[in-house]
Amino acid sequence: MATEQALKQRSNDCCELCTSTDSLCVYPVPPTSDLSAQQCVYVCSNCLSQIEEEGKLDLNHWRCLNDSMWNQEPAVQVISYRMLHKLSAESWAQDALDIIYLENDVRTWAEQGIAAALTNGPTRDSNGAELQDGDNVTLIKDLKVKGANFTAKQGTMVRGISLTENPEHIEGKVNGTRIVLVAAYLKKA
Repeated sequence: MATEQALKQRSNDCCELCTSTDSLCVYPVPPTSDLSAQQCVYVCSNCLSQIEEEGKLDLNHWRCLNDSMWNQEPAVQVISYRMLHKLSAESWAQDALDIIYLENDVRTWAEQGIAAALTNGPTRDSNGAELQDGDNVTLIKDLKVKGANFTAKQGTMVRGISLTENPEHIEGKVNGTRIVLVAAYLKKA
């Protein structure tokens, strides 16, 4: 109970991610060694269900991360970073990931949780077909390629893809440039 009281005081009785005041609870940020306030966040039921992947992510709800990523509490920074990583297919989330600053130990903590969440399951395209190294895929929508100053057009064939450690991403060459693509925007050829 001391942890919850400390979190209530720290958060002013608001969700530390979206500032909601409805149905708040303590969420221990994995992996944790204790249940201290330094290793927990105070979140609303809406944030909690999406953190624990109980439903589809509400993209507009998570725009709150643009503010919470600057919170001074490392546990809040870790959850913000992890959720931005989950939403990295969205341009606003990728922009936030590009500018977020985390101390080395906080970044390590955040990335440990991401690595643990990735079960190295199969990489699947937009239709659920399993992708393998060397497959050919087609883009199902126009994708702006950051840093390369071009847009990969819908229908572009990407030949001989390479899988990454993240089952949500693949690597391939588009317009002679090797880039990382989100598997959900691809269709197996």
